[in-house]
Amino acid sequence: MTVPVAIVGGGIGGLALALELHAAGVECRVFESVPRLSAVGVGINLLPHATRQLDRLGLLPQLSAAAVSTRESVFFNRFGQHIHTEPTGVAAGYRWPQFSIHRGDLQAVLADAVRARLGPDALVTGHTCVDAAEDSTGVTLTFALPDGTTTTQRAAAVVGCDGIHSAIRKQLHPDEGEPVYSGYTMWRGVTVHEPIRSGASMIRAGWLATGKLVVYPIRDAVDAAGRQLVNWVVEIETPQHTGRDWNRAGRAEDFLGHFADWHFDWLDVPALLRGAESVLEYPMVDQDPLPWWGTARVTLLGDAAHPMVPRGSNGGGQAILDAAALAKALRTHATIPDAFAAYEQLRRPATAAVVRANRTNPPDAILREVYERTGDRPFDTIGEVITESELDAILTNYKRTAGYSLTALSEA
Repeated sequence: MTVPVAIVGGGIGGLALALELHAAGVECRVFESVPRLSAVGVGINLLPHATRQLDRLGLLPQLSAAAVSTRESVFFNRFGQHIHTEPTGVAAGYRWPQFSIHRGDLQAVLADAVRARLGPDALVTGHTCVDAAEDSTGVTLTFALPDGTTTTQRAAAVVGCDGIHSAIRKQLHPDEGEPVYSGYTMWRGVTVHEPIRSGASMIRAGWLATGKLVVYPIRDAVDAAGRQLVNWVVEIETPQHTGRDWNRAGRAEDFLGHFADWHFDWLDVPALLRGAESVLEYPMVDQDPLPWWGTARVTLLGDAAHPMVPRGSNGGGQAILDAAALAKALRTHATIPDAFAAYEQLRRPATAAVVRANRTNPPDAILREVYERTGDRPFDTIGEVITESELDAILTNYKRTAGYSLTALSEA
């Protein structure tokens, strides 16, 4: 049996694409490598441009129940001094919220919707793609199974949503260079903690040269005391790095010393970091934007298409935007090659701009500016260091590049 569209990868991008294609009346099937989906990873943010698409798919109630609706983004230096606060999501005037959510919770919401709408056989696990052979009428996919055997699947079109280690990308671009290392490593964890600030705040503090911290809650009321599950990320300048693996175990002793004196009246940072049951380590790497994504019947989506440094809360969001654009292209173009070409023409330059912005001027650039202008010393008043207009410009420029400025979403 030939599947109209085979989706390789059952992560955020692949599952969002399945829902988008179903809504567009395009049959599809998702093939995921792991034998069973489970709640791996830690936190992720969904900005209003992404939640807008998920709302259109009817998922806002489920997401609202599973996530924290983020109300503000707050910036501090490493001495705990306040730099800037910006309202987010609905509090900033958007029609759609910003969600902070456990990656596993988001994947579960999407997977449940795929099975409910497309049927229990629409999401096939335990299938690792090892080859995609394209011809004039379709693509033959070869999958490795957990028992060591292989199986094939014929499809009219294939979308590689198989993440940073994409087999589809590697087959299309076998001579691509190594990942680009930024010079920084991040460690991530989750800690059960009482609400910090508003209980719906995304906090960024410090800077990479001496240690940077990101903190935000991803589940509300996880115990009888009303505590939250709080996601934290630390980043430190490191000369070497390990391979890319989102689930690689890390060691607290590699970073705790950098934050030993971060005791603020609003947060005891060492206690927060020590409270995690486990730590994950990941090098801050990306890939140079590709000159082309796919062929007539094979294309890429999400991290497989545009792996980016995880800053700006945009990796998952851009995959969701990819999914919406690809489904629309398949709905409005007469042939698969025309649809894939239109999708790539729209999304490849847009995502390349985000990849480059995340390297140079993500929202965290506010912290860099304050660090450099103060010489890493406490300030008397922030207005003597950087103006409100400069702070707003950094944030506005990034939103415009990433496609979620208030003006852009108001006009959409």
